[in-house]
Amino acid sequence: MAKKKSKGKFIAFLVAGLGVFVLGFVLGFGGLIYLNAPQYDELKVNGVPIEEVNDTFYRDNDKSLDVKTADVGYQPETETNTAETTDHGDETQSETVHNNLAVENAGISIHFLELGNKYTGDCTYIKTDTCDILIDCGSKATSVPYVSAYLNQYVSDGKLEYVIITHAHEDHYAGFATSKFEESIFGLYECQTIITFSQTNQKPTSTKYKNYVTNLNQEIASGAHHYTALECVNGAMEEGTAVDGDNPQAVFNVGSHVTMTIVNSLFYTKKASTENDYSVCTLFTYDEGVHSHNYFFSGDLEKEGEDWLAANAGLPTKVDLYKAGHHGSKTSSNENLMAVLQPKTICVCCCAGSPEYTKTNENQFPTQAFIDRVAQYTTDVYVTTLCLDYKATDPEKQFTSMNGNIVFLAKLDTIDLKFSNNSVRLKDTEWFKTTRTIPNAWRQETGV
Repeated sequence: MAKKKSKGKFIAFLVAGLGVFVLGFVLGFGGLIYLNAPQYDELKVNGVPIEEVNDTFYRDNDKSLDVKTADVGYQPETETNTAETTDHGDETQSETVHNNLAVENAGISIHFLELGNKYTGDCTYIKTDTCDILIDCGSKATSVPYVSAYLNQYVSDGKLEYVIITHAHEDHYAGFATSKFEESIFGLYECQTIITFSQTNQKPTSTKYKNYVTNLNQEIASGAHHYTALECVNGAMEEGTAVDGDNPQAVFNVGSHVTMTIVNSLFYTKKASTENDYSVCTLFTYDEGVHSHNYFFSGDLEKEGEDWLAANAGLPTKVDLYKAGHHGSKTSSNENLMAVLQPKTICVCCCAGSPEYTKTNENQFPTQAFIDRVAQYTTDVYVTTLCLDYKATDPEKQFTSMNGNIVFLAKLDTIDLKFSNNSVRLKDTEWFKTTRTIPNAWRQETGV
């Protein structure tokens, strides 16, 4: 009996040991698979935030500049507009509705582009039924491939009917100042009419400025018409100009129902201490015969120049769209100009929260001062890009999209907005909630 019991214990021990071995093998092999497989949870893919993954996908597939429809838009108040309205102080705005306009059938579309890096810069593409227009191309020479990839979705003939270069700062003119002509916007497209800043403080020996002048002259030699903003407002052009005697402005017909006005500015003639004040200012007007809609761009113009515009330029009130001056800096979008424009929608071209120009949090674009000033006019403020970690060695971790590429479209009295990332307004973003103080004008709507 003792031998049988011992034999039974041995068999039991053997079975148990084998079971432990099998279990250990399964757990070990499964763990190895787990560790080497993509990890997913609600917020991350492979350890990277979903927002970054989406942005990486678009860049890796040459679609970083594609626009995907987001369900947002609004219609201005008309007699036939039945959307509910909400009261924002003295201004009553329509509730956001999606109108599903497409670039191809819009009367005008205005595109604020991301530039493929962590740096702040401006690049705006405007399309009508007859013209392709580009205002600026920053922020670095390496942004040109991102911009051209976007433009090539819509510019089928390789021609830009109008190119405007607001001023000689890298974040605005880098794409025209490449070391090789064929790598510049001038080299990639036939630029038919080029309008540039009237003055600059750049030294003629500056490498980037020399590149710009060389490339510009080569494009002119190829047949492009070139005018400064001052020549425009003085009416010194070959064709396409109408002049208002009291407020001289060059007006170009750039679409069946669209005009482009080069708005007169103080610093087209007055010397300035900063390149920003030499910015070319433009007004686009879309008029189908019933209502007139206006969209205003002032480059990086600062306070003295803005105050002069407000008092002397004959600007329209309550513009439908305003590109935030100087990337939403504390020195632009000042009270006097905002009181005239009373913008309904504002787009900010910047890398939000970037320490590129200052380490002071409240002065990083878009600044607290800018937000406080525009808040009384609208809650519809959108931003292209978000800084993640400016010092990260991996470019993929330096920045991501905030709203991404922002497209404003209009057809008759219908307006639509589309974004390549999301439709979240600035005030509702996590970045805003953690880095900015909400203005009183936005508190009620936000519920704070």
